[in-house]
Amino acid sequence: MAEAAAQAEPRTPAERTPGTLAESVRAYRLVVGMWMRSTTVYRASFVMTAAGNFAATALDFVTIMLMFSHIHALGGFTLSEVAFLYGTASTSFGLADLLMGSMDRLGERVRDGTLDTLMLRPAPVLAQVAADRFALRRLGRLVQGLLVLGWSLPRAGVDWTPVNLALLPLTLLVGAAIFGAVFVAGGAFQFWAGDAAQLQNSVTYGGATLLQYPPALFSRELVRGVTFVVPLAFVNWLPALHMMGRPDPLGLPGWVDFAGAPVAAACCALSWLVWRAGVRSYRSTGS
Repeated sequence: MAEAAAQAEPRTPAERTPGTLAESVRAYRLVVGMWMRSTTVYRASFVMTAAGNFAATALDFVTIMLMFSHIHALGGFTLSEVAFLYGTASTSFGLADLLMGSMDRLGERVRDGTLDTLMLRPAPVLAQVAADRFALRRLGRLVQGLLVLGWSLPRAGVDWTPVNLALLPLTLLVGAAIFGAVFVAGGAFQFWAGDAAQLQNSVTYGGATLLQYPPALFSRELVRGVTFVVPLAFVNWLPALHMMGRPDPLGLPGWVDFAGAPVAAACCALSWLVWRAGVRSYRSTGS
């Protein structure tokens, strides 16, 4: 009897929403496809906004080049070595920003109650929020990071052993996964905070900027924080230092440089748990 009553008991929209990985990917693909079609209708506008995004992000590296016009090394790193850090961080972040950057809009939907519409649809809420207003113009940031990375590869003094050749693409994917997990966790936090987009951006955009520079420029306390608290150091600092043959400032064991994949998996699992807790705590606006 109790089992039958449990089956008959109505559930919330969030609990009724299918949440398997295949369903999430399908829902994400459909929503992204819709926004891409709407974006490419006005091709001139898309090209101009993508070019503007590319130019705006390129100014960051122009600033670094201007600094090196007056100095020979920054934190003990040459221009090509800093470019390698910049390229790996920007590429990973650009990929995560392209795929999950819309998560910072969640606070706005929580405030105005439009999140209810997404929760009533028979599709995973996370996939809908991540694909919401998918901005193809963000390709500019990703392309710019890849160009700087490509320029630095033959100049950064990396010994391209088979291990390093395999580690480079793995680093880019792991970095994107870690940033993606931060986007999801930051979005979930807005269920309780109402609007914490700026706090989320300080970790995502601010973290990406931090990782573009050598760790020797920052205090050991900050380096410990981005290694053991919010593990952004696994995005590129630790693997990039290994590829360039440089010791990390914390003197960690060598195997830590290869721990990015399990760290990214742990971050994704934790962000998923935080997301589920956030969805369950959502009570709508009442309007």
